[in-house]
Amino acid sequence: MITIDPNKLPEHVAIIMDGNGRWAKKRSINRVRGHQQGAETVREIVRTSREMGLSWLTLYAFSEENWKRPQREIGALMKLLKRFLKGELEEMQENGIRLQSIGRIEKLPEDTRKVLFDVMDQTASNKDMVLTLALSYGGRQEILDATRKIGAEIEKGNISADEISEQLISNSLYSEEMPDPELLIRTSGEYRVSNFLLWQIAYTEIYITPTLWPDFSKDEYLEAIQDFQKRKRRFGGTKEE
Repeated sequence: MITIDPNKLPEHVAIIMDGNGRWAKKRSINRVRGHQQGAETVREIVRTSREMGLSWLTLYAFSEENWKRPQREIGALMKLLKRFLKGELEEMQENGIRLQSIGRIEKLPEDTRKVLFDVMDQTASNKDMVLTLALSYGGRQEILDATRKIGAEIEKGNISADEISEQLISNSLYSEEMPDPELLIRTSGEYRVSNFLLWQIAYTEIYITPTLWPDFSKDEYLEAIQDFQKRKRRFGGTKEE
């Protein structure tokens, strides 16, 4: 039996949703079908997160590297994203979920950005949970953009190099408003972080499952949360400390 302690929930869960293509290949169907099934899993995981009282959920939806995929697949993913956003708006409103996004959003097609920004605007006042979609996102690119941002402030004379701190860097990232994730879940059994939240996951607990994302269920999600609650987080110290 899966038992979750509501008083020990991670404040922020981040998920690398991997395995849509392999899920489709195993069934000898088009990769787009895998992404469609993956969107159903997103719906269930967002709903479960809200039900358990999670404050922050971040999903790695489309990476900077994903632009290398065939244009047909990219087009299908953008259409799927628009359909998902439109279809989930009512539920987000009913459940107090605020949508935000991180990444080089300006690279998304104009019609996709329009839908994204519209849903973000309509949910901006919701306060019960924040759902963040990482879109056209890369961890190295995020750090690069933050460095350029800080460099521009130095050039303007607003700050000096001696004033650069961890907090300043954190505040210059796309994720400046977000707490660092306490739990990172990766599906499909790959043991890598794939350029995701590189700065933010310095002390994040990692949970890896061989389950492909379209098959990642509510029960397995709760198992990941339960596993997190059993861990001792020392942040470089000792248990006694």
